[in-house]
Amino acid sequence: MLDIRILPVGEYQSNCFLLTDSTHHSAVLIDPGDQAEKIVRWVDTIKVQGILITHGHHDHVGALEDVRRVFGASVYIHPADAEIFNLEADFTIHDGERINLCSEYIEFVHIPGHTPGSVGFKLIESEIFKRAIVGDAIFLGGPGHTASPEAFATSITSLSETVFTWPDEVILYPGHGDPTTVGLERDAFEAFCSKPIPPDMCGDVTWS
Repeated sequence: MLDIRILPVGEYQSNCFLLTDSTHHSAVLIDPGDQAEKIVRWVDTIKVQGILITHGHHDHVGALEDVRRVFGASVYIHPADAEIFNLEADFTIHDGERINLCSEYIEFVHIPGHTPGSVGFKLIESEIFKRAIVGDAIFLGGPGHTASPEAFATSITSLSETVFTWPDEVILYPGHGDPTTVGLERDAFEAFCSKPIPPDMCGDVTWS
């Protein structure tokens, strides 16, 4: 089983994640948003084999170049956000692809809306899926911020086609704040979608 460690960093307290294998000898770092020196001290002597980015906003990549130099690890980003935010990726992330960490798998899931290249990471452990890191695609009580009505519509559609097809017990670790579960969000999401949505809706939205 992968160990999930969380370090909130920067002005917006963005969640930086460290996924370590059962030996704690190797890890994947996710969203180094700020405070590079703090992240490096936190990781300590664990070998970082890859740096994954959920999306390209500065509060999730602000320390990327500094930690990339320190750890010498390959960076994975969805090509849409790599282009839009001018970020250098060693590998591009595509929906359904997996990388290996020890004997477990991290599967990439494209969840556009918050940004065109927003992705989540499904943790496939002993072939069982119970946890996911979802960036700013969804939070406790609502979707991530969207910049336009078109982006908001994309967000709702992509959530319905990804996150809300997952089992209720799946734990969702967002890019800010506390975890939630698919089950805790499902009823409110479905109630929200059952009502007329104003054509200009976007920005910070809650299910209620």
